[in-house]
Amino acid sequence: MNTAPQLQVERISNTQAALNIAVVTETYPPDINGVAHTLSKIVQGLQARGHVIWLVRPRQPGVDVALVNSSYQELLVRGLPIPFYRQLRLGLPAKRELLRLWTRQRPDIVHIATEGPLGWSALQVARKLKLPISTDFRTNFHAYSQHYGIGWLRGAILAYMKKFHNAAHATMVPTTALESELAGSGFKRLSVVPRGIDTGLFSPAQRQPQLRSSWGAAEQDRVMIYVGRLAAEKNLGAVIDCYRALKLQHPDIKLVLVGDGPMRNELQQKHPDILFAGFRVGQDLAQHYASADMFMFASKTETFGNVTIEAMASGLAVVAFRHAAAGELIQSGVNGILAEPSDNLGFSAAAQVLLSDRDHMRAIGQQAWQTAHALGWPKVVEKTESVFQKILLEQGAPVVSSWLVQVA
Repeated sequence: MNTAPQLQVERISNTQAALNIAVVTETYPPDINGVAHTLSKIVQGLQARGHVIWLVRPRQPGVDVALVNSSYQELLVRGLPIPFYRQLRLGLPAKRELLRLWTRQRPDIVHIATEGPLGWSALQVARKLKLPISTDFRTNFHAYSQHYGIGWLRGAILAYMKKFHNAAHATMVPTTALESELAGSGFKRLSVVPRGIDTGLFSPAQRQPQLRSSWGAAEQDRVMIYVGRLAAEKNLGAVIDCYRALKLQHPDIKLVLVGDGPMRNELQQKHPDILFAGFRVGQDLAQHYASADMFMFASKTETFGNVTIEAMASGLAVVAFRHAAAGELIQSGVNGILAEPSDNLGFSAAAQVLLSDRDHMRAIGQQAWQTAHALGWPKVVEKTESVFQKILLEQGAPVVSSWLVQVA
């Protein structure tokens, strides 16, 4: 006999019914990556709008206790780090636990954020129970494969991703360009939901002269910064080649790399003049952005690239390829400078344009700030909610008036 206490969570009376949303993810804070950060912001926003969240995620190493309150509860399952990508985890299959949970406490909708074994098992259980399903396409694993010696698996990975997402009633993608690319590969029922930015945290006001001094940079010097994983798929070679070319003309220029990854030791040994800041989070990260002058981002494998809008919100002039968030948000020469994805020389030339005219660089940074300032999280959460409501309407799914939340 089950004697565990229960909480009766009443619906909030609004124009739209509050939903009981099961969220399944392989990665979540304190993991440090764009998927974890974005999903946590959406979960917080959905809670603020009156929805109840049941989060399923891998247990973190060490002491990790599931959180429980009146509008949020976690189910922790077993997980393992992804080889070559330890900032993301694989949640091991949990069909039995999910079937038991969702049979007893039937959610209104299941949202699956990652495509690993945990996500696949959640997809199978949700389909078995005929639950409405949405998914996120957040990581280009098929594109990453060529950087880790398994490029021959690219087709198989893409086929799996297509099978996974096409089994859902909607798949959220962050840009219209990615929507078109995936649609051309046979993905169906795609909805564009952009990423948001905390404009209260990322701001030009975070600039710290003391931090610049620690980099050996005076106010009149120029500092280039990169933020992200130090890994092959980020195309860091293009950033470093650009820095080397520009340093011939501007000897005082600095390059700061913020982040960590499998390439860090190799890069530090080869480039002792580059500043390696390691992982930074919160206000510390915001200060690193704002204390630089231009943001260099050469990745061509992103689905979005949260760092782009973080840099723009920090008032930095961004140099990037016409891809992902940069391709979606930047008007070249106005609020950033873009190079075509096939033009590595154009990437360096774009940076040279900024370095040769400090006033132009500052003006572009100001325009970048204005663009990013309109991308607050509330609008992203509202768009996510609208996708859920559209699925429920199309599926004719009933929404019950309350939910019994089992408390361990």
